[in-house]
Formats: sequence, structure tokens, C-alpha cells
Amino acid sequence: MALSLYVDTARWRAHQKSVIDQFPGLVPVCKGNGYGFGHERLAEETTRFGANLLAVGTTYEAARIKDWFSGDLLVLTPFRRGEEPVPLPDRVVRSVSSVDGVHALVGARVVIECMSTMKRHGVTEQDLGQLQSAIEDVRLEGFALHLPLDRTDGSDAVEEVITWMDRLRAARLPLHTMFVSHLKAEEQQRLHQQFPQTRFRARIGTRLWLGDHDATEYRGSVLDVTRVAKGDRFGYRQQKAASDGWLVVVAGGTSHGVGLEAPKALHGVMPRAKGVARAGLATVNRNLSPFVWAGKQRWFAEPPHMQVSILFVPSDAPEPKVGDELVAHLRHTTTQFDRLVDH
Repeated sequence: MALSLYVDTARWRAHQKSVIDQFPGLVPVCKGNGYGFGHERLAEETTRFGANLLAVGTTYEAARIKDWFSGDLLVLTPFRRGEEPVPLPDRVVRSVSSVDGVHALVGARVVIECMSTMKRHGVTEQDLGQLQSAIEDVRLEGFALHLPLDRTDGSDAVEEVITWMDRLRAARLPLHTMFVSHLKAEEQQRLHQQFPQTRFRARIGTRLWLGDHDATEYRGSVLDVTRVAKGDRFGYRQQKAASDGWLVVVAGGTSHGVGLEAPKALHGVMPRAKGVARAGLATVNRNLSPFVWAGKQRWFAEPPHMQVSILFVPSDAPEPKVGDELVAHLRHTTTQFDRLVDH
């Protein structure tokens, strides 16, 4: 009995192909928990469709994935002096976001990040004069721009890239390869047309692996079902049942990521109102679970346990049976499954 990730493999791979076809030279990204699929599986998929470079989040991820992927690995977290050394093969490329970092990586393969409107990290326009001599001691694989997802000011992503291309060209820096993130296919095509001598390579994770929501589904197995009457006490905190129904123990708890939710950027009146309503219900121990039974998301009977969750199903719904599977609406990047089922 497990929390399972079901993958419609043919559909999932068809979606991968559609993205790869739109972005020539695409660099797949495999970081964190492997977008819910795990590092080993995404390394296998990357090998299957023939990409020669796989981007990972950290040096620690690169150290693990190097045994599953034989091509080059790009570490996205920028190098910093004093970081813990991790033994890595020469096929690992390091991201660098400062002139000092370039100087510290003599002989290494590097991609230099430029400071975008994300304002997260990167070399600035003022740094470019110092880069000319610094890159003589490294093997430069290209420059990179990590762009914002939303542009609420109406600015143009392509124009931002062009601005940086012009800066790099003015500084007489090589423009053979530019790695980009969060561009649309038509935007990347515009750049190809304007800079035919530069290879633009899109680093893509979410859109590649999770772009077709209907290709995957989490399901938790029902482990136990106990009938309760209104007023019966149950659980760790001995709360009272609000009405007649069933306590349903389902696979999937905090160790799987159930109950874990990342902060969201809310826009508009309705989303904010719903957020306030959810917060209000939580103060009286009413928390909606991700598990669905008989067409409805069911309430947690109490906060999820480490490996299971206890749900309350009212008596007006069908009684779940041990062995049934409940669909779970879970976020891939925060979920750890017990098993993956290709079908």
C-alpha cells in the first residue's frame, strides 16, 4: 500500500518531444527532487531523447547524477569561493556570477551568468571590462540569462536579451552560446534570426517534465476505514467527530510532502478572498486535504502523520474500502512517492 505516481508514459514522452521540437538545443533541467520523478528517471529520459547536456541545481546533485548520465552536466548554482569542494568529473560545467568566481576557477569549464531583471545573481554591465582578461584562464562555454516568469511592467524579454548581447559585444566578449531561461519558443526564434552566429540554448525544467498535467497522477492507497458517530473522539489530540462518517487512513504523509505548501503570489480579489477563507478555516482545525473521494476533496480529520493521512468522509458519501486508491492533488516539486508506475 503506497503513495504512487502514475505516469501515462506515451503521453508524457509525446509532450517532451513537442517541447524539444520547439526549442532546438534545449538543455533539460533536473534539480531538487527531479520535478517529482527523481533524478535517476530524468537522467534516463534525457539519455533517451539524446540531449548532450543536463542542468542540475547543485554540485551535490551533480555528484549523484554523474553515475546515471554520461553527458555533460551544468551546475546552475553559481560557484562561490570557500564552498565545500565536491569531487566532480571534467564534464561538469560550473555557473559563475562574479569576476572573482571566474578568477577562482582556473582551467574549469564555466558559464557566466549575467544579472537580469530577476536581480538574483550575475555579473553586471560594470563588470564586463574585467572579464576579458579573466576568461583567458577558463574554458568559457557561454553566457546565461535567467529571466523572470512574469513581466507586469509590459517589458519585452527579447529586448532584455538583446540589451545584454549588445553589452557583451561592445565589451568584445565571445557570443558563440547564450543560455536562456523562461523564453517562449517564438521569442527564442526572434533571437536566432537577429543573432544567427549565436547558439541560444533554453534551459527548461517545469515546461518539459510537467507541462502536460494529465500525463501524471498521484494516488494514495486506503489502508484502514473506521466508522465513527458524531461526538466520538479520535486521533492523537482526541478531537470529536463533527458528524457520522468514516475515518479513512490513506498512504501519504508529511514524509511524502503531503500538507506541505509553498507560499503563493496572489493577484486579484477572488484569490485573496479564498486565501483569507482558508486561513480562517485552519484556525478551527478545518484543513482541506489533497485527496479526492467520490468527486470531492476531503478534509483532513487531523494534521497528516509522517507516512499516512487520516481523512474524514461523511456518511452521505460512499464508504471507501481498504485497497481503494484516492487521487491526490500534490505539487510535484515537493512530493516524494513510494513507487512510480508507468502505464
